[in-house]
Amino acid sequence: MFETHFTKKAIPLLLLLCCLFHGAGAQTQIALLKYSGGGDWYANPTSLPNLIAFCNQDSKMNLEYAEVDVGSSELFNYPFVHMTGHGNVVFSAQEAQNLRNYLIGGGFLHIDDNYGLKDFIVPQMKKVFPELDFVELPFSHPIYHQRYDFPNGLPKIHEHDNKPPKGYGLIYEGRLVCFFSWECDLGDGWEDQDVHNDSQATRQKALRMGSNILQYIFSN
Repeated sequence: MFETHFTKKAIPLLLLLCCLFHGAGAQTQIALLKYSGGGDWYANPTSLPNLIAFCNQDSKMNLEYAEVDVGSSELFNYPFVHMTGHGNVVFSAQEAQNLRNYLIGGGFLHIDDNYGLKDFIVPQMKKVFPELDFVELPFSHPIYHQRYDFPNGLPKIHEHDNKPPKGYGLIYEGRLVCFFSWECDLGDGWEDQDVHNDSQATRQKALRMGSNILQYIFSN
């Protein structure tokens, strides 16, 4: 069985959060999650760096980019990890345990479906939290109402199957530990403009929603 207690590895994570919000001035790294299985974890290479640049300028955050393996002890150094891709994902038992300990210890995972990820990631997250299911978050959820207001939930950035975007969450003991954006593709909107040729308005919506996610996790 998975253990559900807080681990000592969570302590650096909590210290990072304290530094960010109590004026210590320390730079905080947020990370792109690397995983096995053949899926392209490295998709959208400019996405997270561009979101960081936006948040640092727009919301006076002090963020820095990193990459981390899902099974690494270094995972606990990052208050926020972002995961994307199109294809297969496989978590080993050790990786699932590591991710679980990270999330129940105060960490946060944002999964952004870059089209085709849902069928692979949902079963893998079931390894991490066998007792939990993804639930759709209501439009009234605070993640949509931080610095920027999104009264209708996630913005639609890319069409994909032309379905409405949906935001799902895993909620552990009353806390949102994982946010899964589907049929939205925020990461494409964060990328350099010449990659997808999105309008400035579309890119702004994506970046502002990304900023909301970070503001939400750093204040909860």
